[in-house]
Amino acid sequence: MQALEDALGYRFREPALLREALRHSSYANEHRGGEAASNERLEFLGDSVLGFVTAEFLFRSRPEAPEGELTRLRARLVCEESLYGVARTLGLGRYLCLGRGEEAGGGRERASILADATEAVIAAVYLDGGIEAAEALIHRVLLDDAEETRAAEQRRDYKTALQEFVQRTPGQALSYRLAGESGPDHAKTFTVTVLLDGAPAGTGSGHSKKEAEQMAARDALARLGGEAESGS
Repeated sequence: MQALEDALGYRFREPALLREALRHSSYANEHRGGEAASNERLEFLGDSVLGFVTAEFLFRSRPEAPEGELTRLRARLVCEESLYGVARTLGLGRYLCLGRGEEAGGGRERASILADATEAVIAAVYLDGGIEAAEALIHRVLLDDAEETRAAEQRRDYKTALQEFVQRTPGQALSYRLAGESGPDHAKTFTVTVLLDGAPAGTGSGHSKKEAEQMAARDALARLGGEAESGS
């Protein structure tokens, strides 16, 4: 397990916890009577640990975000697709203990199995090293990348990218229109529509009109096929 511990950046005092985290129920069912507890209980605990650490991270890093946005961001970070990506990065599939049927059916690459195993490994680290160890792991494999992505998003000027994309066809005109606002004064959400020659080309929301315009421009770039240029 040393290679996996290297990937996790954590050394287990109780390696049996890590072995349990990698033991799928299909394997446990085929090996009753031995060291055959599946990772389902650890998965249950890991889901809660991951949810708490992610919620605290979002609460501290986005002091301006209302509850609804925090809830959506947390769901996006801890969803199956996101955890599957973590498992692939760690190479978790090669370490799983699977039953013969799951092995033959491609279980080492199945998103649901890998996502569940990721939660189980987080729980194993939590039980072995406490919340600080689990938090450090979650930041390393998930939240630090999310923060880097957010910073990159903030650095990108989608309005300028959209303007440059549209100017490739002479005579086209862009404009931005406030489509609505909601929420209390201290946490308003603005919605903006970007118009191309008077026709809606994209919509975006944000906690300021400027942010909403950037998100509307990003949406328009995606719709118009200029998304790649915006990241150059």
